[in-house]
Amino acid sequence: MNCVNNWYIELAEMNHKKHGSPFKYPKSFILFAAIIYSFMRMPYRQLEGYIGKLSTFTPGLKNADYTTLWRRITTMPIPIPPFSEKEDVVVAVDSTGFKVTNRGDWMREKHGKERRGWLKVHIAVDVESKRLVSIEITEEKVVDEEMFRPLLNEVDIKDALGDGAYDKEDAFKFMKEKNVSIPGIKIRKNAKVGPEPTPRANAVLEFKKYGYDSWKKIHNYGDRWAVEGFFSAIKRIFGETVRATSVEGMIAEIKRIFTFYDIILGL
Repeated sequence: MNCVNNWYIELAEMNHKKHGSPFKYPKSFILFAAIIYSFMRMPYRQLEGYIGKLSTFTPGLKNADYTTLWRRITTMPIPIPPFSEKEDVVVAVDSTGFKVTNRGDWMREKHGKERRGWLKVHIAVDVESKRLVSIEITEEKVVDEEMFRPLLNEVDIKDALGDGAYDKEDAFKFMKEKNVSIPGIKIRKNAKVGPEPTPRANAVLEFKKYGYDSWKKIHNYGDRWAVEGFFSAIKRIFGETVRATSVEGMIAEIKRIFTFYDIILGL
C-alpha cells in the first residue's frame, strides 16, 4: 500500500515550509480513504471505523477521525487524469442527471416547494479507450447543446458523436472551427436546409443523401455506446443520488466518482 510505504516521506514534503498546523495524513492516504468512501458509499463515521479496523491488520496505516476524513476528502482537488493526446481521436458526448437528494421529492410533495432535484452531468469519452476526456456539471435546466463547446474546446478530435440534442447550428460551426467538416451528430428527422450554405446545411444534405443506416456506418455512430456505457457503469457502481447537501459538495462528489471510475479504467 503506497500511502503506508511513503507515509513520512510524503508528509515531510507536504509540510515543508507550510505555515500553521502540519498535515498528519498524506494525500495518498486521503485519496485511498476517498476511494473507499465513494465505491463503498460509507458514511464518514463508518469510514472511520472501517479504516480503524483495517489499520490493525496493516502495519503503518493510521486511522483518522471522521471530521478529518470529511474535511480532507471534501476539499481534496481531484483533476481528471491527463488525457493522452493521439491522432484521430473520436469522442462521444452525452449527458445524464444525478438526483441531488431524496428529501427534495418529499418537500415538493408535502409542502409544494420548488427545489432543484437534479444536477446534469455532461461528458466526452474517447470511443476507443473508453476513457473520460472532459466533464462539465450544470443545473438541470441547461440543455446539452450549450455544453458542447465547453466539453470539447480544449480537445483535438477527428470526429464527435452526439444524438439529436446536439443538432444545432452552433455545434456544427464549432466542429468546422476544429477542422471537422461534418461531425457524427444525428440529424433530426424534420431537418431542413436553408438558403445559406452553413456547416449544418452540409450535414443535413449528407444525412439525406445516404439515409440513416448508411450515415451511421460512415461515422461509426454505433461507437456512441461508449459514453452510454460510461454512464451506465457509474450508476451501477455509485447509484444516481449524491449524498452531499451543498451545491459545491454535490459537484465535488460527482467529479470524484467520475474521476475515480476513470482511474480504475486506466489501471
